[in-house]
Amino acid sequence: MNILLKAGLLIITGLVNAVYATASPANLNPKMSTQIIANTRLQTSDTFDDFLTQVLTLHTINQHESLGLAINKYRAKETLNEGQLHQLQRLLGLYTRIKHGQDAIETLAQLVAIPTFRVEGVAQHDNPQFYLMADAIAAIAKKFNLAFRNIDNRVFEVSLKGSSDEVVGIHAHADVVPVTPSLWVLEDGTQLDPFKLTLIGDRMYGRGAEDDKNGIVVTMYAMKVIQEENIPLLRHFHLLIDTTEETSSDAIPYYFARNPTPNYNLALDGGYPVVIAEKGSGGVMATFPVRAGQANSKASAEIVAITGGLAMNQIPGASVAQINSADAASLMTQLHKLASQFIQANGGNFTITASKASYGVELTVKGISAHSSEPESGVNPVSRMLAFIAFAQQQTPMFSSNHITDAASYVAANWGISYLGQNLGIGFADDFMGPLTHSVTLINLNETSLQVGVNLRVPVGREVDDIKQDILAKLALWKQKSGINVELSAGIRAPMYRNPEGYWVNALLDVATENLAMPRVFGSSNGGTSVHNLPNGVQFGLAMPNEKYTGHNANEFKRVEQFLLDLQIITEMIARVGQIPQL
Repeated sequence: MNILLKAGLLIITGLVNAVYATASPANLNPKMSTQIIANTRLQTSDTFDDFLTQVLTLHTINQHESLGLAINKYRAKETLNEGQLHQLQRLLGLYTRIKHGQDAIETLAQLVAIPTFRVEGVAQHDNPQFYLMADAIAAIAKKFNLAFRNIDNRVFEVSLKGSSDEVVGIHAHADVVPVTPSLWVLEDGTQLDPFKLTLIGDRMYGRGAEDDKNGIVVTMYAMKVIQEENIPLLRHFHLLIDTTEETSSDAIPYYFARNPTPNYNLALDGGYPVVIAEKGSGGVMATFPVRAGQANSKASAEIVAITGGLAMNQIPGASVAQINSADAASLMTQLHKLASQFIQANGGNFTITASKASYGVELTVKGISAHSSEPESGVNPVSRMLAFIAFAQQQTPMFSSNHITDAASYVAANWGISYLGQNLGIGFADDFMGPLTHSVTLINLNETSLQVGVNLRVPVGREVDDIKQDILAKLALWKQKSGINVELSAGIRAPMYRNPEGYWVNALLDVATENLAMPRVFGSSNGGTSVHNLPNGVQFGLAMPNEKYTGHNANEFKRVEQFLLDLQIITEMIARVGQIPQL
């Protein structure tokens, strides 16, 4: 491959697959990038060329002879080889970070303030909050001189032009999972507003700060700089902002039914460096008809309400049950005794408390919130609440039998508090993608029914239809033996695996691993994204693989340093992928 940059225009000569006779110059490493960040200052009117002037004055950079040569050749409008071009692309990323980092944070705050979660009974495209989001993104695009289209309030498209017919789709999403505001409390008692970006230390707290409004912001600023600096691109880039990623996932299919599918797709909604495999995802829904409590001789209380996750893909931090009782003091004593036994027998990493309330007793199980694709990173209070209710009933039948105790029996028997499918005997694992996992998450109680949703993440190794039938058959057998009235349904989509070939995927890997000082290896994800079924679809950040993902948690946050790194990396990535002769 021979890539040349001359007089501000990309010039391609020779064969695409040609190999350099001499080694390409080494690119900036993270230490050198840090030195540039610490020693350059940019004014509002400063350009990329002004930034390069400052870089040339740095003593440590001057010691890197090839970098100085690349800058001087670029400024003299001389031909750059491939390695020198990569150096300029990295400097462009640093320039974007230094000049626009604070502005990007303020834009993130603007988007976080729009509460774009699903409203029951209202289609996303009819939700007024998504009209506000569309207006906000359209205004930013106009300010940045970028093309904007609103596709029926399903997908917001922001475009950067290239010179060929090829299109790279960058996927992010504007919708977020719901919040329970009372759980947004830090360990020191600080109460957070989920829809106000709050900076505490190096953390920016707010719903969508990590999942996934940060991806929208860094991409738009990267596009802004490339547009302003007239960086030549061989292909178009479309930022496709999904409005249904957290719910029905029907917005992207709606878009592609009416618009061409990009040749290459990457989602900024997973982990670094480059994720080429996603587990299949799905769920099992159990629907119990509401029925009046049937007391036995020892029962003196009835559970009349219970909470869980607000979405299938959200493990909450707590689950609360409302228990009607005429003798609250006696019930609390019983529950505290049983809770101590249950906690000790099941790991001790969660709490169960019973407190007096106007209606009787409030029972609270507290765990650790997590994304349901990573149940190992949290402690699920929903499964523990239901398993504890079943345990208490077995020890001393204290609750009238009703739909909630039915659900407790169902969870305790079939899912338990584990997450690897042991109770049902459905567990298996793939060496690269990891194990099948499940999370008891959603609880939805209304006047007629109680729904309990279990989220599934499935690797390659078994056909998803076989897994589905296996689960339903085993649950049907339990239903027959238990005599409990419940309606069961399941759905699972197949896992995704991409062959990691092609210049573009390896360019992504280089950009991420070099900037983040990570091993140069491809990764696998437990979570699914909008590129799952698209050609040439991979994940490209924006989460670090060895850090807990906070996207669906209470107290969701994005670290400032990581956000600025994302801005730097996405700018370099667009320039790099946009200037490779053949992907």
